[in-house]
Order: sequence, then structure tokens, then C-alpha cells
Amino acid sequence: MPHSTTADVYDLRIVVIGAGMGGLGTALAFAKKGFKNINVYETASNLGFVGAGIQMPPNVMRVLGRLGVAAEIEAEATNVQATSIRQGSTNEELAHVAMPDIREKYGFPHLTGHRSNLAGSLYNGCLKEPSIKFHFSTSLVNITSFSPKPTLVFKSRDQPQEFTVEADILLSADGIKSPTRSLLLRASHNLTQTEEEDTGQAAYRIMLHRSQLAPFPELISLLDSDTVVRWVGERRHIIAYPVSNHNIYNISTAHPDTNFASATSATYTTKGSKSQMLSVFETFCPLVQDMLNLVPDGEVCEWKLRIHKPLPTWVHGSVALVGDACHATLPHLSQGAAMAIEDGAVLAEVVSKIPADKINDQETVTKTLKVYELLRKPHCTALVDLATHSGRVLHLGEGKAKEERDKQFKENGKSGSVPDKWASPDVQKMIYANDCVKEAGERFGELFASL
Repeated sequence: MPHSTTADVYDLRIVVIGAGMGGLGTALAFAKKGFKNINVYETASNLGFVGAGIQMPPNVMRVLGRLGVAAEIEAEATNVQATSIRQGSTNEELAHVAMPDIREKYGFPHLTGHRSNLAGSLYNGCLKEPSIKFHFSTSLVNITSFSPKPTLVFKSRDQPQEFTVEADILLSADGIKSPTRSLLLRASHNLTQTEEEDTGQAAYRIMLHRSQLAPFPELISLLDSDTVVRWVGERRHIIAYPVSNHNIYNISTAHPDTNFASATSATYTTKGSKSQMLSVFETFCPLVQDMLNLVPDGEVCEWKLRIHKPLPTWVHGSVALVGDACHATLPHLSQGAAMAIEDGAVLAEVVSKIPADKINDQETVTKTLKVYELLRKPHCTALVDLATHSGRVLHLGEGKAKEERDKQFKENGKSGSVPDKWASPDVQKMIYANDCVKEAGERFGELFASL
């Protein structure tokens, strides 16, 4: 059937800023929905697929399935069957929560994988879509208009002059340090900066290969398992799981921030000291010591764990924020990337609802983006708060609160609740059963009418 020459919603010029998980997911979601003009601008010269492991729970696998990339991701990922929560100092198991029926319950598995596999699969998906064009080495300088048509000023490392781009809708997935967020809040609420919430936490991210673990049978056993292990201690913990077809053991920590505490807010990563890392976990058991000692000198990297206080808005004019730009989270619930990818899928769903005769109507476009915010903000805020709460519970020191926590751990989730909220069946049901795209389709009319 010949395509109509009349402009419709799929002709809207969609600009995405940022080619991380949120940006790639957003671009691919719009392409899969049928949008024909999607441009992605990224500061880095390429995606440089680095980073550590990542958890991909059923709620995001549902979205990735719709985007056509789930099979590629699952091919090298670990299908998690259990979690073991252990006392860091003794390696004593506080709880063993079996999760063999996650796919049966929610229709999709809970996977752990390498970040590069998730990002690479999304990027490969985007490259198959002729409607998506990438512009690397290109940074946002300014937004001179938020409506009716966002007007953006970019600087490319490939050309001396700044240049201007006009969009119909701008979706900015430019991360925790989001320049778009600063410009949007200045324009909408006259705020010069967002309030950062000091987490007091930092993280080491480590990847150990099978060859490094070979001399340690207990570590090889963990690498060959389908189990996520968490070692907990006062004000610190370690989480570890296999990725890359069980060839890499991914280790991530959370511990008190000392290196970044006096640094500027722009400092997020630093080259760490192996001896300092070992001292942070010196009270942990010999198995953990063996694991951390395998990290080569000079390969210790530390991240400051940062979040910001809830924003007054995610939307201004025809511009919306996505992912960490509007709801950065601590990693203790393993939902950061999942929420960002879900954001993009919900945006594609709601924007596709704009009637053809309203695509140039500013009020309709803004209201549509506000529907996205109404759908996502309460949900994401609840998960951000739950991740923070879970971290506090995991990091309890000696005392009655810890005794009560450990008593709950011993029930292994049989009561329906586990103090480590990531492994808690009641929390899993709330998050994993949530089909964000289906909800957006069902509630769009009601929410749009309420604005």
C-alpha cells in the first residue's frame, strides 16, 4: 500500500542526546514503532564498549524482546537461578533464595551479562534501522528554544564551527551529569543547579577471567554457577556473578566514600589503589581476600555513587529527560539501566499516540511528554528510594537491627520478603510483573485527559 504523502506522527524529527543504554534503547524503540527520522548525538568518539557486568531483570528483558535484541543478549548471559547472601567476615550463608521459576512467573528470565553485550546488542539493533543516524564526537552546547520546536546548538570535534539543529521532540539521555537537565530546569524553574544527594558511597568494579580464578576451586565453582552472591558487612558489601558465558566473574562493591568526599561534584571516577581496596575489605573472609588479591596492580578503578534529589519536572516544552538524567539510582536494586530502557519504550508508545492533525500543536506535544512523566516518575522514584533503603539494611553494623535482619534472612524468602530487596519475592513481583509499555497504552487516554 503506498504511503500517504500527508505528514503523520511518524514523520516527527526525534533527536536523542546520549548513546548509553537509555539513548540506544530510546532510539531503537522509536524506530521499531515506525518513526522515520531519529538522530542520536553522542559526545564520545565511539561507544567504546567498556564497563562491568550488568543485571537484566525480566521487566527490561520484556522490553528488549519487543526491540528484537533479547536473543542476542541471552546467548552469552547467565540465567540466574538463585542468590546467596553471606556474612562478609565469615562467608557464612545468611540466606539462599532460589529463583528457578522467574521465567515461568514473569515470562522472561533474570540475566546477568557484560555491559558491552547489552549496549552492543542495542547498537547493532539501531544499525539495522535506516531511520536512525548516529553523530559521534558531538556535544550539546546550548538549547536556545524548548518549544514549539527545540533548537539545539552542538559542537563537533570534526568541524570548527558550532552548528544548530531543529527537532520536533528532544529526548535527552545524557546521564547523571546531564547538561540538558541543567538547561531545562533553568528554563522551567529558574534553577541554576540540581541538588545532589550525597550517598556517602563509592564502588570498585572488577572483572576476573577464568584463567585468573583457575588456582582457586571455590572461585571456579562460583564462576560456573548460576548464582548471584552478596557478601555483606558494616557499611560495605560486595556483589558478584558470572557473565560472558561463565568466562568472567563480575565483582562490584559498595563502601564508604573517602576518595571523592572532598572532590568537586564533577569527579566521578578515579584510578584506585589496590592496597586501599584490600584495606576497605580487610575484615572480610579469606575467599574474598583471594578474589580481590587477583586484581592486577594498576587496574583498580573506583566510582563515586551519585544520585540527585527528585526533580520538579522531567519535561519542558518539547523536551524530556530519560534515565539517569532524571532518576539516577544506587545500584542495590539492579534497576538503573532497566529503568532507562523502559523510559525510552514508554516515550515511543505515548508519542505514537499523537494524532496526525496535532503533531505541530505545542500543547498536545507537551501534554504527551507529561503523560510519560506521570507514568514513569512515581514508579522510578519508588525504585530509587527502595534501592537506597536496601543499601542501608545491607550495611547494618552489630546490634538489634542487624540481628532482626539476619533472622529475616534465615527464612530464605519463604515469608515473601527478604531484607535484600533485590532478592525479595514481593519486590520482584512489583517490578518484574510491570509491563510499562502495556500500561502506557492502556492509561494514555486517561492521563492525557487529566492534564
